[in-house]
Amino acid sequence: MSMQTEFPFTLPRGYVDAEGNVHREGVMRLATANDEIAPMKDPRVQSNPGYLAVILLSRVVRRLGDLPQVNPRVVEELFAADFAHLEDLYRRINANGHNRLHVVCPGCEKKFEVEVDASGEQ
Repeated sequence: MSMQTEFPFTLPRGYVDAEGNVHREGVMRLATANDEIAPMKDPRVQSNPGYLAVILLSRVVRRLGDLPQVNPRVVEELFAADFAHLEDLYRRINANGHNRLHVVCPGCEKKFEVEVDASGEQ
């Protein structure tokens, strides 16, 4: 059995490029140790630790729509809901290695796992 290293997602709103095209479908890969260490040397992160999430996401988002690349500028220009969606996905897949959550049925209290829908739909 191979380990899943890439996770598809759909942004709630989508990135709007200079031509007005909306890009919602994408793929995020698992982060490496270097993905988390290398940005610490970036002057933008050193002057503003909050910028770390921007750099991290620009490293692990492999594809967003038909954009040629996802760089820090693209991540900076995401709507807040999309940025939060990607941060949440990053935390789940890198902490757990998957996109599943452990839940408990409120009625019968049975424990089970559910695959979290990464579509961004409410």
